[in-house]
Amino acid sequence: MKYWLMKTEPGNWSWDDQVKKGVEHWDGVRNHQAANNMKAMALGDRIFFYHSVKEKCIVGIVEVAKLYYPDHTDPTGKFGMVDVKTVEPFKTPVTLSEIKADERLADMLLVRHSRLSVSPVDAKAWKIICKMGGIKP
Repeated sequence: MKYWLMKTEPGNWSWDDQVKKGVEHWDGVRNHQAANNMKAMALGDRIFFYHSVKEKCIVGIVEVAKLYYPDHTDPTGKFGMVDVKTVEPFKTPVTLSEIKADERLADMLLVRHSRLSVSPVDAKAWKIICKMGGIKP
């Protein structure tokens, strides 16, 4: 199993929206590196659900429910999407400030390349962040 982080603007798609829907497509990614990360996902891979913009925090976990396929919102036909299924909320959201303050997480792409909307997360960082969020890794 691999681990990932996906960013969303809560005004467009929030954790509450995801919970209500259960399973939903993750569309609108228009960055080639982020799209390649989605292409590398496997069914059951776990993903941190990150609220961007003002909140800047991880609020829960979703998992890949359908592999990469064409994004119906892309008029160019170049980009795709995956479907994600709600797994579990964090008991305590983990903020970007907290992540940046933890030296063990200094190599995360969220810290080093903060504008990337879909990024891999290594197993060590996954465990640390899950514990910070009050859930079992």
